[in-house]
Amino acid sequence: MRVTKASSQLTREFENSEFLTSIFAKISFLRAFEQEVWNLTQVNPPLVAGSMHLCAGQEVVPMAALTALREDDPVVCTYRGHGWALAAGLDPEAVMAEICQRSTGINGGRAGSAYMMAPDSRFIGENSIVGAGTTIACGVAMAHRLQGRDTVVVVTIGDGAMNQGSVHEAMVFASVRKLPVIFVIENNGWSELTPTSDMFHADRLAVRGNAYGIPSATISGIDPIVVRDSFAMAAAHAREGKGPSLLECKVPRLWGHYNRDIEHYRPKADRADAAARDPLKLVAEKLVSDGILSEEEVAASRLEQEEAARAMAARVMASPTPSPDDARQPVVLNAAPQGSTRIPKIREMSYIEAVNAALRAELAEDERTILYGEDVGKSGGIFAAARYLHRDFGGERVFDTPIAENAILGSAVGAALAGAKPIVEIMWADFIFVALDQLINQAANIRYITGGKSSVPLVVRTQQGATPGSCAQHSQSIEAFLAHMPGIKVALAATPHDSYTLLRAAAADPDPCVVIEARGLYPTKGQVEIAAAPEPAGKARVHREGKDVAIVTWGTMVGASIEAAERLAASGCDAAVLDLRWLSPLDEKALLDVVRTAGGRVLVVHEAVKTGGFGAEIVAKLHELLGDEMPLSIRRVTAPDTRIPAAPSLQAALLPNVDKIVAAAADLTGASVVPALEPAQ
Repeated sequence: MRVTKASSQLTREFENSEFLTSIFAKISFLRAFEQEVWNLTQVNPPLVAGSMHLCAGQEVVPMAALTALREDDPVVCTYRGHGWALAAGLDPEAVMAEICQRSTGINGGRAGSAYMMAPDSRFIGENSIVGAGTTIACGVAMAHRLQGRDTVVVVTIGDGAMNQGSVHEAMVFASVRKLPVIFVIENNGWSELTPTSDMFHADRLAVRGNAYGIPSATISGIDPIVVRDSFAMAAAHAREGKGPSLLECKVPRLWGHYNRDIEHYRPKADRADAAARDPLKLVAEKLVSDGILSEEEVAASRLEQEEAARAMAARVMASPTPSPDDARQPVVLNAAPQGSTRIPKIREMSYIEAVNAALRAELAEDERTILYGEDVGKSGGIFAAARYLHRDFGGERVFDTPIAENAILGSAVGAALAGAKPIVEIMWADFIFVALDQLINQAANIRYITGGKSSVPLVVRTQQGATPGSCAQHSQSIEAFLAHMPGIKVALAATPHDSYTLLRAAAADPDPCVVIEARGLYPTKGQVEIAAAPEPAGKARVHREGKDVAIVTWGTMVGASIEAAERLAASGCDAAVLDLRWLSPLDEKALLDVVRTAGGRVLVVHEAVKTGGFGAEIVAKLHELLGDEMPLSIRRVTAPDTRIPAAPSLQAALLPNVDKIVAAAADLTGASVVPALEPAQ
């Protein structure tokens, strides 16, 4: 049977009629849904605490967009994401319960309105950090491609986020890697409380995509058919391997930036213009004018959705609030890696060779492992940690990235959420501060917020510490910053063996781990156990037993502490040396055992500055755990509270060394120490 042009047009019109009718019901429910939760915050005292960012005026974009995508295409959205959560198929009542902080919510009340997530579904989640979801979306897309899936990832931001550096890093990353990502700007004309026109010198924000070679368009976000068809084209572009697209959806802002925003700053004319573009009103008028529904049917449809939302709100508010017993959900999982029957081989190698061996082993043994960072791919890394790995495992698993730390760490979060096992390098520990958000606000939160349903098994490799000639932006010791944050595991490798062992332990761990190396130790050589079973995180190592004083240390100070203990032993002072290795989780048993044996005399040694250093945490913990059991006598040997200069002579005056450790131990124990021999002239 031949299909005529006229019959094809009729079929298209019928499909659009069905589509518009369905969309009207969906956006009516979403408007009523948000009206109900907004009402709960407007009484005194409010029935639901905190801020809500509602999407009134923007409802068409999520509801129409996801009709053009497949049910396995993931969504990452901004904090104004209730509509995306519903469009992605989450249970509306569980979504409302999360917004209202009930135990029956998607995240049991731990996330609330602005940060709900369900990474075990297609809805990866909202993000309350402006623009942060864009790099996470890149990681999800990267992992899916590695798995052979042809999914397309949608990530949404508001117009104000187009001035966030992370967004531009994400676009650079997606463009270079040709990732199947649709970047969506929901442009309501307001960057929070500031007119977007005051912040941009461009009529269309979408033009910024052109600078990155990303096809882009500005569309009406209140026309369901335009939204649907635009997303369909962007998805087809991505599935054909052509990379990302950028869609700017122009929408009205009908309500304030958040639920308590009285919009005293907003001109009346702008409010009136937004009201005239209300998609609920315009779609209803379209249905009536095209003869699809009568005015009575439109009103009945809307009333039905309002009644459903009202009944849902009543059920949600009758549901229990979270129990205080659930407040301490695990932030990490303390799980031992699987054992191995392999007999370990002992090899002598340098510290950096051991890092390379560990990376090679992870890539060879687990096809989910990917390795990337600045200069990590073809060149093998600035310190040669990844030498020959790009050659041997290919450019999809070992590759270079743009100089964009937020994109590196954010994509690692997304990739880990999507089933990959990323190991990423941040060239210098000082550079982590450029993108600390992705570790602290993203990776560290996910196990807790999802109640253990999801985690991010990623590894960040970096190196730190002062070396002769290194400037103050390449010399900091940052372990205390990271160990302060629940949800991140932190290790410091002091020997070639540990540079291999700790990296493999981190790669086997189910949670985000940062492994801090010391470039000053990279040339040092030692015995390394190869192919032994990965050990669990959080195991300290006693390098030397002793009963007179316990030297507790980590990282670059382990070698100096061992040498100091040998000097002390020559003078009759028996010093133990405990290398903590992991600051989080901390091996409290090993710490308490060595201190008890030393009679409560403790020397804490670290290269980082004293104030706020992790040594202060060790001192406090010892007083809390042993203070009632025995008298404690504790000293710290650290760098002073200053910046690190480049000149070697200035560095030597500031950094801890063997002589300073010996002198502090002698002062603590009353030992008479034999002076060090002067070097031969």
